[in-house]
Amino acid sequence: MTILVLEDEQRAGEKLLGLLVAVCPDADTTWLRSVRESIAYLRDAVILDLIFADIELLDGNVFSLFESVTPPCPIVFCTAYDSFYVDAFRTNGIAYLLKPYTAEQFDEAWNKYLLLFEKEETVTVPESFVDTIRDLLQNEGKRYKTTFPVKRRDGVFLLKCADIAYFQAQGDFVLAIDQTGTKHILSYSLSEIEEATDPDKFFRINRSEIVNGSSILKFAPYYKNRLAITLARPATVLHTSNSRTPQFRSWIEAQ
Repeated sequence: MTILVLEDEQRAGEKLLGLLVAVCPDADTTWLRSVRESIAYLRDAVILDLIFADIELLDGNVFSLFESVTPPCPIVFCTAYDSFYVDAFRTNGIAYLLKPYTAEQFDEAWNKYLLLFEKEETVTVPESFVDTIRDLLQNEGKRYKTTFPVKRRDGVFLLKCADIAYFQAQGDFVLAIDQTGTKHILSYSLSEIEEATDPDKFFRINRSEIVNGSSILKFAPYYKNRLAITLARPATVLHTSNSRTPQFRSWIEAQ
């Protein structure tokens, strides 16, 4: 198979490539990050079996690409935005993965493609699929991130990890709250952020929050073995869960 990946975020692209290797190790995969280079690539009349496309790329919206060059194959859209369903399926879209998507959701989209376009092949998932993805994330986590990309209308802003006071999951989104109190939407799950950040600097205090140790002003007993953690900037109070309190105490003592 020949597959094109359109993704401008490093970690999201690496995750997608890992998923593709797990289900189709012999695929010939090309990874591009911008509309401009994608137009040049597609105008060379390449033969493609499938495209995985983020919607907001480094230099524009992917639909401007498909207005310039007709996509030659089915498309699986992978995006943090839920407002492009109609546009996606007006093109060659066959599936819509909303970030942060799971391996199971990717598997559903992949099997849908095989069902529609590869009927002669048996749809199988390797027994080592889950282990492959787990190993991929663990290996990536060893190369700790120093910035997170934040998409804005005027471009992609790189938010430094050192400026982030804490991460907070809210419904389908994860917010990075910086030391000024400004909230930034990230296209990562909290578990992915936990893997990607330096464990000597960041600690997951409960199911929905990861705190930057350098932002902690003090902590005190709260309720039933929980702790109240006061941050200096922005001035706010977070709470550990019962199960995370002992690990937090050990972690903070090691700082």
